Amino acid sequence: MKKRILFFIAVFTVLNLQAQISVKPGLRGGFSFSTISEMHADYKTDFYVGGFSEIKITKIYALQPELNYTRQGSNNVARNYYDERTRSEQVEYLDLEINYLSLSVMNKFTLPQGIQFQAGPTLDILLNDNLAVRKAQNDLGLVLGVAYALPSGLTFEARFKKGLLDILSSDYYQNDSNNYYLFGDYNTNINFQLGISYSFGK
Repeated sequence: MKKRILFFIAVFTVLNLQAQISVKPGLRGGFSFSTISEMHADYKTDFYVGGFSEIKITKIYALQPELNYTRQGSNNVARNYYDERTRSEQVEYLDLEINYLSLSVMNKFTLPQGIQFQAGPTLDILLNDNLAVRKAQNDLGLVLGVAYALPSGLTFEARFKKGLLDILSSDYYQNDSNNYYLFGDYNTNINFQLGISYSFGK
């Protein structure tokens, strides 16, 4: 008897969840502001664009797989080197470009007022770059974000993405004459995103 009751409870729970679950495809895009940690450099301004599928499980929680193209890197990275031709120490400033195809799974929590909190992991697959000495081919990262969702499906988003893998050799870019700048051996991607998304369907 108890087994039958548990069986009916399980069936009722599954049917109830299926009734609540909805899937909406969507598009997202905006500005990307990125740099590389533990190096003297400026932020690189570029863009990101992608698509997603919002799987709404409850009124406040949704799971959102995403596929994004993100242009990242860092500007004005100082490189100190010895010029054999002039036999002197030289400094050049390089703009580093790293472009990824990002596979992300976001957990979205939406309050009744439309305010969202987003968090999830991302796998960044390297498409191309201009790094002279690269360590990690791809990257793993964590994404945190806040957003404001309108009933129309339009959402304004702000996200922070932090890479976890050491992506380049700082020894190649380090400028030893600028000792007051911070240079380290753990150089990771730092990326801020500011943009919009739109989900189709009601």
